[in-house]
Amino acid sequence: MLSHLECARCGHRHDADVVQNLCHECASPLLARYDLTKVGRPTEENSLWRYRDVLPVRNPDAQFSLGEGMTPLVPLPALSRALDVTVLMKDESLIPTGSFKARGAAVGVARAKELGVKGIKMPTNGNAGAAWALYAARAGLRSVIAMPEDAPLITREEVEASGAELRVVPGTIADAAGVIRDVDLFDASTLREPYRIEGKKTMGYEIVEQLGWRVPDVIVYPTGGGVGLIGIHKALNEMRELGWIDGPLPRLVAVQSTGCAPIVRAFDENEAESTFWDNAYTSAFGINVPKPLGDFIILQAIRETDGTAIAVDDEQLLADRKETARLEGVFLCPEGAATISAVRTLRKDGWLKVDDEVVVLNTGAGIKYPGVRL
Repeated sequence: MLSHLECARCGHRHDADVVQNLCHECASPLLARYDLTKVGRPTEENSLWRYRDVLPVRNPDAQFSLGEGMTPLVPLPALSRALDVTVLMKDESLIPTGSFKARGAAVGVARAKELGVKGIKMPTNGNAGAAWALYAARAGLRSVIAMPEDAPLITREEVEASGAELRVVPGTIADAAGVIRDVDLFDASTLREPYRIEGKKTMGYEIVEQLGWRVPDVIVYPTGGGVGLIGIHKALNEMRELGWIDGPLPRLVAVQSTGCAPIVRAFDENEAESTFWDNAYTSAFGINVPKPLGDFIILQAIRETDGTAIAVDDEQLLADRKETARLEGVFLCPEGAATISAVRTLRKDGWLKVDDEVVVLNTGAGIKYPGVRL
């Protein structure tokens, strides 16, 4: 059950029942903490709300859910043979709104409404804004969404269809953030509110449950803001404390583009935080984040699990997107394809061994990116 909020940097404790963004002491992200002695096993619900005891919404409304969560963990046998390592895909393309962002939106919006928030604002690379706008509409909340003009057109149409106010700007997500600073609404930007991560962490719970309450050797995650990677790491630690798993945690891999790789650069240089990546661009638009707010948490999660960070180029990820469709009949989003490219490189370099079991995240539906050519 939800206990309090805790600063990810300084550890300062905050009241969970007060509307908050960042830590009052050091302006760092807050993480939800639970009384794990009161947590029961998952319910029978076929959605992420089966883990309600480790979610922050005190009184979930069953009629609010769109069925988000419990996406399949799909074996990829032909691709596994081609890559010489066992690959399973957590397929988030089947979730409402067509991307894993619906997890964070479902929990974040539900908690915001529970706390009395009347509206939200956020910058986005596309899918997150679409998900939050649609869930906000379902909750009866106002929303103002800003996105770069190069964001996938379909995500822009989702925002507009929801009735949200949409602001489109040149540049990156960092530029989008600048045009909504004047908006007096709750800031739901990546890691500026504590609850998106709680929805995203359910990917970790599901992977472990779907494997029969055991962990894979490696989890490969396309990393922009990194909320999903942070959330999966948080879920794994919670499950270990609950006694649901034991032994070493999966090695976490953060995948970025050579056109925008602040986490990879910081990891390679053994830095605790990243620096801003100038002139960022990649066709895997969801990972085009020049400097994640939670960079220090991402890097900590990678290092604590003996993981790594790797950048792949657009040419390779587009080739692997095509190859995966040909071999497996799976049309990955560009960010999901980047994880396949990462597995290819890491296996070739020997970082991945032939007997490793690797879970990759396909974070959205390939059909949401008609402008990205194979």
